Amino acid sequence: MFKALFAAAAAISTTAGAAVAGPYVNVEANSSWFGDDYLATGTDFHVGYEGEAGLASWYVQGGPALISVDGADTDTELSGKAGVGFAATENLGIYGEFSFLTGDVETGYGTKLGVKYTF
Repeated sequence: MFKALFAAAAAISTTAGAAVAGPYVNVEANSSWFGDDYLATGTDFHVGYEGEAGLASWYVQGGPALISVDGADTDTELSGKAGVGFAATENLGIYGEFSFLTGDVETGYGTKLGVKYTF
C-alpha cells in the first residue's frame, strides 16, 4: 500500500513542469458521536508531500493513527491518504482522495470525491 502511494507521488513529481513542496506534518483528530453518545476519536500523525503538476495539485501523506474507542484501550494503527485536485474553471474545483487505515483483522479504505464552487 505504501509503495503504491509513494510511487504515485514520485511519478507525479517527476512529470515535466511538476513542482514539489514539502515535506509537511499534519496532525488531525476526527471524533464521532451517535446522538449525544460519544463513540471514538482517530488521531493521525502524518508526514506528507504536496505539489503541482500542470493544472493539478496533489498530496500524499501517511503515518501512525491513534484509535481511541469509548470504553476501550487505545490502539495504534497505520493510516494514509493521497489526493488530487483540478481547477475545472476559475470558480469550480474538482477533487478526490483515497485513504486507508489498518486494523486488527482487516484494512479499511475510503474515498472522497467532490466539487467546490467559489463565488
